[in-house]
Amino acid sequence: MMEIIKILPNTLIPLFVAMNAFMLIPIFISMTKEMTHPKKQKVIRDSILTALIVSLTFTALGEAIFRILGITGDDFRIAGGLLLLIIAIMELTRHAEERIKPDIKMGVVPIGVPLIVGPAVLTNILILMDLYGIIPTVIALLINLFIVWISLRNADRIIKVFGKGGITGISKVMALLLAAIAVMMIRLGIENIIKRHAGIYSLYNS
Repeated sequence: MMEIIKILPNTLIPLFVAMNAFMLIPIFISMTKEMTHPKKQKVIRDSILTALIVSLTFTALGEAIFRILGITGDDFRIAGGLLLLIIAIMELTRHAEERIKPDIKMGVVPIGVPLIVGPAVLTNILILMDLYGIIPTVIALLINLFIVWISLRNADRIIKVFGKGGITGISKVMALLLAAIAVMMIRLGIENIIKRHAGIYSLYNS
């Protein structure tokens, strides 16, 4: 248990950055501004439930996907890092509101998927499971979904405290941190592949 608590920040922070609740808040407000309070609460419930089901399903199937496709952890670190880097660059260069359109079942799509749980979160889940195991990853996932739930329920208050400009600024910082995490993943993947091949070459010539 102590070991899980010790490594929990390593799983909690990447998922927190990938979910980027600060990017989600102004989108949620703009999409639900014409709704009554009960309808807003239903959208929040639908979005969190959808995000939970999709992410846990992906968590359960992650190792099987690795085995079926013959993918190593380092392969996925590099590919996942590149994907996260692209997503981070998109977040830094575009307004999030421009990429979505309101829908009747917006709690499921687009808020639940892909805004709460999208490619960045799913990629992080598989990588974190490979690095730290399933239990710390699932705990970090549940904590982050709880944070998103609280944030959406108090979206109007949070906007009043930080202002829309402040929320946008924090969202950009989150995207920059995501880019840094992506570069770290790519670096670790390349380093591990080089070390593994160097070890094989050393054994072959010994």
